[in-house]
Amino acid sequence: MIIVMKHDATQAQIDHVVAKVKRLGYKAHLSAGEERTIVGVIGDDRPIDPGNFEPIQGVEKVLSILKPFKLASREMHPMDTLVNVDGLTIGGNELVIMAGPCSVEDRDQLLEIAHAVKETGATILRGGAFKPRTSPYSFQGLGERGLKLLAEARLETGLKVVTEAMSPEQVPLVAEYADIIQLGARNMQNYELLRAAGRAGLPVLLKRGLMATIEEWLMSAEYLMSVGNERVILCERGIRSFETYTRNTTDINAIPVVRELSHLPVILDPSHSTGKWEYVSAVARAGVAAGADGLIVEVHPRPEEALSDGAQSLRPERFADMVRQVREVARAVGRDLIEVEWNSKTPA
Repeated sequence: MIIVMKHDATQAQIDHVVAKVKRLGYKAHLSAGEERTIVGVIGDDRPIDPGNFEPIQGVEKVLSILKPFKLASREMHPMDTLVNVDGLTIGGNELVIMAGPCSVEDRDQLLEIAHAVKETGATILRGGAFKPRTSPYSFQGLGERGLKLLAEARLETGLKVVTEAMSPEQVPLVAEYADIIQLGARNMQNYELLRAAGRAGLPVLLKRGLMATIEEWLMSAEYLMSVGNERVILCERGIRSFETYTRNTTDINAIPVVRELSHLPVILDPSHSTGKWEYVSAVARAGVAAGADGLIVEVHPRPEEALSDGAQSLRPERFADMVRQVREVARAVGRDLIEVEWNSKTPA
């Protein structure tokens, strides 16, 4: 349920509504817009009588939220959420690009990529220190050593860092080094991990599961938000379908659908969506045209030597071409990329 306050409702009237919500055993979630404040009523599935609130001074109307995801719903929060990452905004008119290797392999590889992607348009460095792999014999990541290398790259370049946590126990360690905690597709419905990441105090990048519906994806975001974390970024990364020529099937439809259903920013991963570097730029352009708030792209200086996902990784020069193409598309739809200042001699 949402309680829409009148445009001239006083703070005392809003506080009175919030207090009554709590007395009834529910949580109150405030969304203050430019003209009106909305009080969301969050709790169990017990029916709430609108008559408890309709007569209260300052209340304009009381509406039921039909969707199971309450906090992530645009009904609850009509304005787009802007996620602040230590001064960098995800959402809004400017698009963000996250780029880097699938796996952190060594110091030289990571720093080479970090400098290259920053020089050509990235503002966030992606890289896996812990890697969920289909085969137990595949490279599983460098662990804490990889996290320390990501932190070193951040210090040298000024790029923010996004990296994955795979279990609740890993969350405190990842949070110590990262600016954004990534939850991968295979862990989208790992509910204990969702709660742990939500409580960590950092923004969370939530990737859509391989076979998850949009509603299931948003319900996972609801888990993060239900423990008090409103800095959630959704990531469409392709879903499994009958088509096998590409690694996954890019659900471009999901971008405008999610933007209609939810106020949370949504970005696209064209690397995992396709699994082949040849298609990454085309799908990236399509995602931006469809309304994505950014991209997360895999880049490697020597993809043929990559320890994971080399086939879908762009070389730095191809990444630079992709950024130029994406910027043109963004401007055509009335948006732009976040501008990056770069000094090749002085660390940021």
